[in-house]
Amino acid sequence: MNRVTGDDEAGSLAELRDQLWEALGECDETRAVAVARRALDAAEPAQAHTVGRTAADRIRGAGERVLLELIAPTQERVGLAWAANDITVAQEHAATAISERCIAAVADATAPAPSGTYAGRVTVACVTGEWHALPARLLSEVLRLRGWRVDYLGAQVPTRHLVDHVCRTRAQAVLLSSSIPFLLPGAHNAITSCRGAGVPVLAGGAAFGPQGRYARLMQAEWAEDATDAAALLGRDLPRPREHAARLAETDLPHLSDQEYTMLRRTSLQLVKQTFVDVEDDFPATHRYSQYQRERTIEDIDFIVSFLATALYVDDVDLFTTFITWTAGILAARDVPPRCLIPALDSLLKQLKDFPRVVGILTAARGLTL
Repeated sequence: MNRVTGDDEAGSLAELRDQLWEALGECDETRAVAVARRALDAAEPAQAHTVGRTAADRIRGAGERVLLELIAPTQERVGLAWAANDITVAQEHAATAISERCIAAVADATAPAPSGTYAGRVTVACVTGEWHALPARLLSEVLRLRGWRVDYLGAQVPTRHLVDHVCRTRAQAVLLSSSIPFLLPGAHNAITSCRGAGVPVLAGGAAFGPQGRYARLMQAEWAEDATDAAALLGRDLPRPREHAARLAETDLPHLSDQEYTMLRRTSLQLVKQTFVDVEDDFPATHRYSQYQRERTIEDIDFIVSFLATALYVDDVDLFTTFITWTAGILAARDVPPRCLIPALDSLLKQLKDFPRVVGILTAARGLTL
């Protein structure tokens, strides 16, 4: 009997990832789905020798492997290619839509026969403002393969509707996904509201920081990935006590200095004045097209939003990491990263009376751009 070795499996997956990448690059949905199905067929025999596993177990294991070792890393490559300016926004959107279709194909092929019995019922959703739903969809399918009944609510779920849903369905837990750090205040509201309704929350995604540092600040459990989330759910998380609305300052006492509140209230004016100062200090902007001017204002708005979020969680690293990332994005598009310096200087001048803001901006100003 032939047996697939670990090296053979790894080589096969690497080849299939390359094939899926090529299909995504060509916006070829039919070919991409065929690759996913081929990977599913290859993954199942590779597990056939596992002792004590039923046919259903092998199918579920193969499905999880294709989701997490083929589709997920290939989609991550899409994001990196966009950041490097190797693909356009339209290509990134098309690739993501096709990846969604591949996930659906795997889900259809591995769906168990309806039995009415589940490990439990959970809700998976993206926080308000989060449109990157593919990680949450991957998580949902992995949990379904592991026997959970999953209510997948998708992208951009308003907190009030999320809480209404979990209360009505008596969910055992809420799994919140977010990849964009400036959505953290909204995520905190969602976490607090769900916990106030007596439902534990698992948070996942890049927005919650290295090793989930911000999730823990907000009293949520941290799930590093889908496998970790499934393991946490298997521990029968204790339900928090229901309570009335909880102020953000209860978890984040530094907010009592009001710097975050004041910055958010004046953010529109900050963006306008910063753009004026950038025009004065960076003469190249006078030659910008209307489109370039709009994108510059958008970039400044992101800077202010990330600055506010760094204040919210009281973490300088959140802002400096964003500035470094932005510098790389600009450089890949032949925009000199030093154009960020006038924006930082303008904000320092406008917010000179806010000690925590000054500390954050000074750290960013010290970066090599």
